[in-house]
Amino acid sequence: MQKGPLEIRHLKKIKDYDIYVGNMEACVCLRYKAGETILREGMPMEYLLLIISGKAKVCSSTKEGKDLVLCYYVSDGILGDIEMMMDTFVAVSSVVAITDFECVGVPYKKYASELKQNLAFLNRVGKELSFKLLQSSQNCVFTTLYSGEERLCAYILQTSYDDIFCETLTDVSCTIGTSYRHLLRMLKQLSSDGVLIKKENGYYIADRRELIARAQYLADEYK
Repeated sequence: MQKGPLEIRHLKKIKDYDIYVGNMEACVCLRYKAGETILREGMPMEYLLLIISGKAKVCSSTKEGKDLVLCYYVSDGILGDIEMMMDTFVAVSSVVAITDFECVGVPYKKYASELKQNLAFLNRVGKELSFKLLQSSQNCVFTTLYSGEERLCAYILQTSYDDIFCETLTDVSCTIGTSYRHLLRMLKQLSSDGVLIKKENGYYIADRRELIARAQYLADEYK
């Protein structure tokens, strides 16, 4: 993680959220490389994060250390809003950067009370929390009603970067609700059908159009 001073575009993002804190110098720009942990479940939070660019996955860990994706992927909005509204300074889930990730950090403990008295900001937070609830509901439908192949293809579309899918397969099987063996069978079939190509660093998407067609649920989003 790299920490740096704010730029003009960062100040614009802060104002977009109707945040007006006393000392703007206390806010920082935070940059993470792909694969870095942005927030860790159960650990203290230093900043409320306003996403500038990049993509990250939000997940919760089991006692065995396996990850389960909660609301799939975030590329916009706020990280830490749930914790703020729950009056806790401890992360309720983990967030891991999928691509290079940039955000503005607003000191959490210092400004939490002030932000919760800002009606315009709270309205924005309310909209974002409503969207996250909708995402969670859609994920339940996604897991229950769609086939294993449809869930896998949608997941690959969501997690791939530069057409490379390189997620930990044990975590993938937990996330899409299928056994590890069945996951391997589906990946083998997608490779046999020419949709994916197995590489040393993961799977390359060779036929994106066919992958989208097999995903169905997310087809419109990725066309």
